[in-house]
Amino acid sequence: MIVRLGDGLWLANAVSWLLVLVVLVLPDTPLRLFLGIPFVLFLPGYACVTALAPRKEAMSGIERVALSFGLSIALVTLIGLGLNYTPLGIRPVPVLLSLAGAVLVLSGVAWARRRRLAQEERFSISFSLRPPAFWSGRPLDRALTVVLALVIVVSLGVTGYALARPKAGEPFTEFYILGPGGKAADYPSQLAVGAKGTVTAGIINQLGRPAAYTIELLINGAASGDVGPVRLDPGQKWEGEVSFVPQTAGADQKVEFILHTDPPADAPSQSLHLWVDVTDQAAATGP
Repeated sequence: MIVRLGDGLWLANAVSWLLVLVVLVLPDTPLRLFLGIPFVLFLPGYACVTALAPRKEAMSGIERVALSFGLSIALVTLIGLGLNYTPLGIRPVPVLLSLAGAVLVLSGVAWARRRRLAQEERFSISFSLRPPAFWSGRPLDRALTVVLALVIVVSLGVTGYALARPKAGEPFTEFYILGPGGKAADYPSQLAVGAKGTVTAGIINQLGRPAAYTIELLINGAASGDVGPVRLDPGQKWEGEVSFVPQTAGADQKVEFILHTDPPADAPSQSLHLWVDVTDQAAATGP
């Protein structure tokens, strides 16, 4: 029995948009993983290869399959990089829709180029379900086909395992300070004795558990107050103003912001600092 699929792009688009439907309607079904692996690793590259080489004699079937895997990885990387510079960001739904759209556009290009070729010149997929059809080829072709099939099966298995059981990331806490306007610039660098300097401190709990945070302030190693405790659930963010008041004059005074976590397990203290020139108020105002 001979099975003919044409160029197979209709099937690639059917899988792509079926996956979109599954992700939007049934996001927790195992079908998402079953469709997602070939969608990410093969279909975008296959559509690109078919658009670039619609002629049957352009390359062999093994070459098309191998190149499809390589181009898929490249296209996914480029699309992710492009989305990173848009308000959409690298999130599952924008990435999914962008890849499905890429498969659709490349399929349209392939269809337009195939129309210019005679029917017998067009690349098409057909295979026999009879076992002897495979073993009738040359030994080298049979060996390469077996090796390629094993590589594909192992790759899909490893990818599926990694997606099904992702490794938990290292727990940590994001800690930062910002200047005026919420930007990482224009920090207070010159103050008079007794004048108040203010920054915005930010904390994001990525520990995977609730935690309480305290920010300790030091000026040249001397305690200058603290802020907190701030209690955050996993994934919760806090931003607030933190002020410090230098009491002695001197250049390059080190203002430290030390973040302490309670309970402290798997969360060592973190430290940020600024350098501030502190002038004597009387000298600054003059006689």
